[in-house]
Amino acid sequence: MSRKKIILLLLVCATGLVLGTSHRVPANPNGGLTPTEELGKALFFDSSLSTPPGQSCAFCHGPEVGFTGPVSSINAGTVVYPGAVHTRFGNRKPPAASYGGDTPVLHFDAGEGVWIGGVFWDGRATGWTLGDPLAEQAQGPFLNPLEQNNPNPQIVCNKVRAGAYAALFEQVWGPGSLDCVKDIAGTYERIARSIAAYERSSEVNPFSSKYDAVLRGEAELTPQEAEGLALFAGKGNCSACHVSEGERPLFTDFTYDNLGVPKNPANPFYRMPRRWNPAGEQWVDLGLGDFLKGQGYAPAVYEPEMGKVRVPSLRNVDLRPAPDFVKAYAHNGYFKSLKAIVHFYNTRDVLPVCTSSSQTPGVDCWPEPEVPINVNRDELGNLGLTDAEEDAIVAFMKTLSDGYVAGF
Repeated sequence: MSRKKIILLLLVCATGLVLGTSHRVPANPNGGLTPTEELGKALFFDSSLSTPPGQSCAFCHGPEVGFTGPVSSINAGTVVYPGAVHTRFGNRKPPAASYGGDTPVLHFDAGEGVWIGGVFWDGRATGWTLGDPLAEQAQGPFLNPLEQNNPNPQIVCNKVRAGAYAALFEQVWGPGSLDCVKDIAGTYERIARSIAAYERSSEVNPFSSKYDAVLRGEAELTPQEAEGLALFAGKGNCSACHVSEGERPLFTDFTYDNLGVPKNPANPFYRMPRRWNPAGEQWVDLGLGDFLKGQGYAPAVYEPEMGKVRVPSLRNVDLRPAPDFVKAYAHNGYFKSLKAIVHFYNTRDVLPVCTSSSQTPGVDCWPEPEVPINVNRDELGNLGLTDAEEDAIVAFMKTLSDGYVAGF
């Protein structure tokens, strides 16, 4: 075994990257799941549905952290999670798989001049084929060689047929619906729609945060949290994209933005072989614009979208199993705390660009944006927030974690 492989193996063990690592499978606080949701849950947590076996959807989307990256050491380091072949890495942080059920099909809103909808950071699960972005997203990782690495849908279908829930599959979708020979495409679609059903369930989207209790009149915000909410909707301008109005706000408007986030040099995708990353260290994440370019749109359409990524929901943005658990923020995980990313939004255009290793990002400078074009300079960058006001916004966002119990 080469020295490089030995080091990688040690890293895998040290970070807990055993692909069969179990997760706390959540119970539904709002009652039982429907049969379709139960099926989707079984598929979501089935670690045999990868090649080699060992990686379930939950490996990158753990319920204990709001269905995003569940390994603290990875979030603190590479941010990007390894695939079933754990020497392979994708190029972005795992997005949350919760609170996405209302995502519209990707489309351009001519009135607002923005693209809306779609799933994945770059919107490539458009919904154009199945009419459901969530179901299209569920089809992607199974066949991605950098994720679950199955060579084709038939292999996935065969693995599902071998699962303990095969009978439930035909109960949900009808006799003959788990056909891995004559109707592979249809079966693969039903697999994805089942997962999407679970991702829409009240188990994944319980709306059980402190803020939900406040909206129901069952709790009150502390003075700091209340100040944070006012700043969130006002001076901080957060609600311009993370919409907070309504009885059950999702804290996203499903649009795309280039926030001027710096490159994250810890991303292992930069060092992937040319087969997976031909650009190597020169790779730049162009987000939605790159996807639209690949779809054949004209430069007038895709160039204004270069560098833009999906506005995520802020629900469960601080949910973590322990206080010292590290979560990463932004599409590339450059920021390691809510305070850090709020401070970036506040001071990005106030502090100078870092030019020396002796400077400290966020203290006396910020690195230049990974994508310097199309940066949103209208809604963030120089918000004029005090340090205490930043803390208040963070305090409010912490009220968006599910599992709130009054008195705790």
